[in-house]
Amino acid sequence: MPSTQPKLANPTLVTGATGFVGSAVARALLGRGHSLRLLVRPGGDRRNIAELPAELAEGDLCDTASLARAVAGCRYVVHVAADYRLWVPDPAPMLAANVDGTRALLLAATAAGAERIVYCSSVAALGLVGDGTPGTEDTPVDPDHIVGVYKRSKYLAEQAVRDLVRDHAVPAVIVNPSTPVGPRDIKPTPTGKMVLDAAAGRMPAYVDTGLNIVHVDDVAAGHVLALERGEIGQSYILGGHDLDMPDLLALVDDVMGRRTPRRARLPHGLLWPVALGMEGAARLFGIEPLVTREMLAMAKKRMYFSPAKAIAELGYAPRPARQAVADVVAWFRTAGWLPA
Repeated sequence: MPSTQPKLANPTLVTGATGFVGSAVARALLGRGHSLRLLVRPGGDRRNIAELPAELAEGDLCDTASLARAVAGCRYVVHVAADYRLWVPDPAPMLAANVDGTRALLLAATAAGAERIVYCSSVAALGLVGDGTPGTEDTPVDPDHIVGVYKRSKYLAEQAVRDLVRDHAVPAVIVNPSTPVGPRDIKPTPTGKMVLDAAAGRMPAYVDTGLNIVHVDDVAAGHVLALERGEIGQSYILGGHDLDMPDLLALVDDVMGRRTPRRARLPHGLLWPVALGMEGAARLFGIEPLVTREMLAMAKKRMYFSPAKAIAELGYAPRPARQAVADVVAWFRTAGWLPA
């Protein structure tokens, strides 16, 4: 088990390795010969790293002393951990983890002599064109019109990383994954749950939007490429393929081997009072709402992005979206969430 591994010389620290993207990144790094140290929260779910040969360092993004211990002796740091929730009644803990925790970790890693750091941001931190034109790393962001606490936290965190590169010589490269799907989505993520529900025949209706779908293992490979080839201070979109919601659902149906059923398209305005009611119930009973006003506001724009820069400069090569959907469906079957 990982907890019995001896101290490693010059390991690569990965934060967030117990999660969906982080566990894929850890496996990709192992495949490139890295020895790993994984930052894990005390008492956290460690199923995704149970079989990985890695040293564990217990800590938390909001515990600066634990971060200093985790980065000690590490040659590289790949920071994937984040508080990722689309509903938070109190934004303070998310901002503390995603913004302040990122700043503290990168400063600690630099002070400890890390040669290179890869920071996993998100396309949530980037600007959106919204009309079907893919956004790029240079698409302008209007800070006053960022929708949702999570998006704001990732935008502020990315700006903090850029400031650290400029003012403190932090050797960081930024990557911006789009919407990953694939194996080990144990929560599952909102997109993973949507694929699961569609595959199980539990999606008679949908909200019209557009997403950039990418295989989680391609996102992981992109982190490794950024570590090996990325330019300090630059950002790279790790995306896949733009799909509107009907096309994505049709891909799921195709993978399941069935004809696409008739599904109702739900107007955003119709769901607004539903979201308002669910938010009220969530605050009252401490449950997570199925839909929120922030979700609906985000869905109004097609969240399309271009990975052209990563393809040209890193050698990044995302596989077809159908393969990503097929792999997550296969994993859901293995997990027992879909019939074999």
